[in-house]
Amino acid sequence: MFGAIALTLLGLLVAVLLLRAACFRPRPQKPLENAPVEFDKDAAVTALQKLVQCKTISYNDPAMEDDAEFKKLISLMPSLYPRVFDVCSFQELPDRALLLRWPGKSGDAPAVMMAHYDVVPVNEESWEKPPFSGIIEDGVLWGRGTLDTKVTFNGILSAAEALISQGFVPEHDIYFAFSGGEEVNGMGAVNIVNYFKEHSIQPALVVDEGGAVVENVFPGVKAPCGLIGIAEKGMMNVRYSATSNGGHASAPPVKTPITTLANACRNVIRHPFKMHITKPAREMFDTLGRHSGFGLKIIFANLWLFEPVLDLICRLSGGELNALVRTTTAFTMMEGSNARNVIPAQANLVSNMRLNPADTVAGAKAHLEKAVNDPAVEITVLESFEPSPISETGCESWDKVATSVAQTWPGCIVSPYLMVQCADARHYRDLSNHVYRFSAMDMTADERKSIHGNNEKIRLESIAKAVEFFIRLMKQC
Repeated sequence: MFGAIALTLLGLLVAVLLLRAACFRPRPQKPLENAPVEFDKDAAVTALQKLVQCKTISYNDPAMEDDAEFKKLISLMPSLYPRVFDVCSFQELPDRALLLRWPGKSGDAPAVMMAHYDVVPVNEESWEKPPFSGIIEDGVLWGRGTLDTKVTFNGILSAAEALISQGFVPEHDIYFAFSGGEEVNGMGAVNIVNYFKEHSIQPALVVDEGGAVVENVFPGVKAPCGLIGIAEKGMMNVRYSATSNGGHASAPPVKTPITTLANACRNVIRHPFKMHITKPAREMFDTLGRHSGFGLKIIFANLWLFEPVLDLICRLSGGELNALVRTTTAFTMMEGSNARNVIPAQANLVSNMRLNPADTVAGAKAHLEKAVNDPAVEITVLESFEPSPISETGCESWDKVATSVAQTWPGCIVSPYLMVQCADARHYRDLSNHVYRFSAMDMTADERKSIHGNNEKIRLESIAKAVEFFIRLMKQC
């Protein structure tokens, strides 16, 4: 009798799971008007080429920077985008912050479109083409910053240039906010945010770098996905230190600073942070999961039951999927003795951590202390900032960005997601809950790998698509 009841209940459960999976279909999409967008594509390519030729490299040591290259880029802007500078006000704020205001019919509820024009250092010997020559070959523009993020800097200003030439006036003010130190967590974006606060400017929409149109990033989904970040993870750099009396390596004690830290590293890895499916991940699973295969739909349609299975899949797979649902720890640096036969008096280990929106800096440090469980290890937070607030979806501001993505890249699946890197957008946390992170490009896996790496380059068609996206977005502002 009991067995029969159990089998009946099990059968009902299976039926419910299968029915929910069968109903877990893509939502119907509203038809979109997709009128062609007109602008000077050659001028947009030439402008980005000239921007790339400016060696605007940021270093943690400002003495290593070439200020003349930053000034060169700024001095080029009026000639590259003359109509923009005829119509828009322009001011330089401290720490290489640039702010332009395009007056609209109303000063209320303005939009802010962001980019940074500094780039990371290069190992020029490892490049196939000189990284700052702006070489165009076989439909590709080579150079540091082509993807990160001079393409959006140029896309924003080229879009405004085209619309101004056509006599377009936005309904609301549009601000173009550019920083020259994003790669080193500079204060440029902070100074722009402070300017907005001082002048009581409350943005209705903020768009910065982040997601892109990508393929093969979600299990079982073949179609391109237009991922728009609605939040970004927090960040912690943590140092683990252990000390000893040092000594000769010929007669080592049972424990040395190195072995102590090795155990600490192992313990942290063995105790991963708890999975949290926050709004960005949940909405991404609910959107993209509907386009996956039936087996995966069973999981994504029934997360109330299969969260432990998803947790296991994420922990075993690592990478982007795992980073979406938990705080991650990557050990990046280690130092000990300067001699091969000397036990160090002190050893240090460093990890870079990216905090899930459900976690905090204080909570993450407490987790590490519990996982390490060794008073001989001193744990110090070197730098940190909390995860960003989560922006709204299903609202007018979200719809403007999502619609522009769908119109520019027809056939892509537009979805919210959690940005696992950090960007200047995080500084807008107190100004707006409509902050969206989307790099206006479709990128291949190889292109994504070249960001901050060797041989960064962009297809000329991608340069044009960036301009097209921002034209569509500005027309809605």
